[in-house]
Amino acid sequence: MILKNLHTENTAVQTQLLFEPNDKKVVSLQIAKGETLKEHVSKIPALLVCISGNAVFTDEKGTVINLNSGVYVMIEVNIKHEVKAIEESNFLLIK
Repeated sequence: MILKNLHTENTAVQTQLLFEPNDKKVVSLQIAKGETLKEHVSKIPALLVCISGNAVFTDEKGTVINLNSGVYVMIEVNIKHEVKAIEESNFLLIK
């Protein structure tokens, strides 16, 4: 299957639950070009893996990570962060 094909809505930020083993989740996330997954915090540790595209992850600690295919970031608990898509970008969010 192709992750991009899971996102059929005409919205800037889309998610699609892939599977949920017990109390964990793997989510497909797509952010449209020029759009932002607004600043928020995670209550549990998470791993964000860029599958395609180009985006920038920033957090309140001053971390800046350029995300492109194969690049990932460990998201810390209770640290404000956001992701801005430079071009349409697809991710796997594992938490």
